[in-house]
This record gives sequence, C-alpha cells and structure tokens, in this order.
Amino acid sequence: SHTNNRARNCGCFVCRISVAMSGELVPCICLACADESGRMIRHKINRRAVGPYDIHIGITYSGICHSDIHTGKGEWGKKNYPLCVGHEILGQVKAVGSEVSKFKAGDIAGVGCFTDSCRSCEECKDGNEQYCSGPGGMHGTYGSMRPESLHPGGMSHGGYASDFVIDESYAIHIPEKMNVAAAAPLLCAGITCFSPFMEHGVKAGQTLGVVGLGGLGHMAVKIGKALGCEVIVFSRSNSKTEDALRLGASKVVISTDEEAMKAAARSCHVIYNSIAFDHDIHPYLNCLKTRGTMIMVGGVPKGAMPGGTFAIIPRGLKIAGSCIGGIRETQQMIDFCAKHDILSDIELIPATPEAVDQAWDRAVKSDVKFRFVIDTAKTMTAPE
Repeated sequence: SHTNNRARNCGCFVCRISVAMSGELVPCICLACADESGRMIRHKINRRAVGPYDIHIGITYSGICHSDIHTGKGEWGKKNYPLCVGHEILGQVKAVGSEVSKFKAGDIAGVGCFTDSCRSCEECKDGNEQYCSGPGGMHGTYGSMRPESLHPGGMSHGGYASDFVIDESYAIHIPEKMNVAAAAPLLCAGITCFSPFMEHGVKAGQTLGVVGLGGLGHMAVKIGKALGCEVIVFSRSNSKTEDALRLGASKVVISTDEEAMKAAARSCHVIYNSIAFDHDIHPYLNCLKTRGTMIMVGGVPKGAMPGGTFAIIPRGLKIAGSCIGGIRETQQMIDFCAKHDILSDIELIPATPEAVDQAWDRAVKSDVKFRFVIDTAKTMTAPE
C-alpha cells in the first residue's frame, strides 16, 4: 500500500529502497584510499540508479576536511577499502527523478556531511537530521554501511569523485554566485560555525572568541564578523596574527602569554573552540564573561577539564557541543554567506592521487590557508 509519496515521507528502508531499484546504476570515477595508509588510488564505483526523488550531480569541486583524513586512515574505526571520502561537495545537476520538485537539470547543488536519515525521529522532524536518533542514525556521506540498494557495494562513498546521487531533500541549493571552488568547504566548515552560532544566539554587539585558526576557525571569524560581532582570535603564536586581522578579527591574543590572557579575562560572550587535540580549556574559560558559553566543535579525547566542573560552576559558564547542522540550517548558512560574500580561503589542487596525498600530508601539519579543494570536474581521470 506504500505509494511513492508515502515512501518519500515514511522513512523506512523498505520504502526508500523500493523506489531506488529502477533504472541503471550511475558509473563514477573517483580517488579512493587504498588502505589504512590513506594513500590515494584512481578507482571506479557505481552510484545507485536515480530514483523518483533523487538528483544526479556532476561534481565540480570537492573540499578536503580533516574528517576525511581521520576516516580514510581508519583512525575513527575500521573501514572497508577502497574508500572514497569527501563531504564538501559542489556540482551541477545532470538529471532528476520523476518526482523531484526542488531541483532541475542545470541547477547548482551541494552535499554536506550526510545524505539521509530516518526522517521520522524527533530530531529529524525538528530539522536536526545530523542528530538523528532513528535506526542507523544519519547516513554519513562516506564510509557508512548501508543497504546495497542505497549504495552499491553496501557502503557510501564521498565526493572525491565525478558523480553523486542523492535524495533532493538532503541536497542544498547553491546560488549561481556561489558556484566557485571556495564555496565547497562551507558545506562542512561553514555550517559547523553557523549552526552553533544560531543555537546560542550569537549576534551583533557581542564579542566572539575563536580558538584555533584553521579550516573551522577561519570560517568562524568571517561568519562572526558578518553577524556584527567583535572577533578575538586566540593563537599559540604570532604566526597567524596577520591572517586573523585580514579575515576580520579585531585583535589576536597569544594564548601562551599569561599577561595577555589575564588582560583578556571576561571579554567574550561566546568562545568557539575548534582545537581537536588534548588541551586544558580552563585558560579560555577565564576569558568568558559570567554566564558565557564555550562551543566545542573539535574532538578533544581527554584533558579538557583537569580541574573538573569547578571551572564552570562559580561563574555560571556553559560548555556546549555542536556537530555540523541540519539541512534547513545548512541552506540558511549558504544563503547567509551568499548575501555577505563569504567564501572559504582555499588552495585549489588537481584530482590526482599525488596531489591529494600531498594535500593530506600538509593538512596534518596545518600547512594550508585554510582549506584544500579538489578541482574535480576538470582534472579527474579514470584508472588505466
């Protein structure tokens, strides 16, 4: 009794798989991790056939996120190989399914960190699909074990590739002016700033602290500035001062300078902490105003609060985690960035195994300002 319309909204795997079975698989060439070394090889995969609610995207650009590296090297759990990663995907719609209403051929579309979810849990209904609590949770754009009918081979593959097939409800409309390589990282780095800023009411007149001036941090400076905040960047050395000021920060505080940190005490309404390694957050908590909030988006395995909760109780401080953003919020972020002419600072590289291997090695050393993007459409070639 399931109709196509119901299949779209029902959320159960049976419905969605049944509508994706018709038609021909979409052949795709890609760059993939050969094994846990993360080294790239040229590879061929298939995307599922374009179902009634699917769009087929010819990928133009694919950003490189540190999550790609962690996942590709098996640092966040064992994966099957070869594995194509990448979740900052920008491209042009080549074809649409018979029931698609939001996109047409020729439109520019984006894909971020997930491609589906259960659609029926409280989180999905509230537009927080990234926190899906239904069976299987959100479907990660790559490395997610799913039914063969959704992802031929039984695992999702990402955007270091020529083509992508996705349900229109999980794709983002990209304004024509944003059809540039520097917009691709917004689909991960941009939303990872924008979502918590909206959640915690970051607004004009506030002082925003940014800890860690990398791919995430540099977007936090740009978006915070556009929201009307005074932005203070905290950095361990003077090496990024010039960049921070150019990006829109009003000043830089050297976090290893005790006097400078004392002078910055109680200066920030909100601090955005993007550091993704073990570190004590207490010195930064001292820079929050009373009842201020620290947003944590970097994975800190241990050591963040060696002094325990006494670091936050006496002044009513808040520590909040945040993970990317939902589809509706990601669309709002793209539209906001288009309005304010916000793009990522990038280095464009060709879609060759050698270039991506080198980019990953440099990203691990933080040797990039501030995001690598693969020039997919122009330079991707098939394996010999």
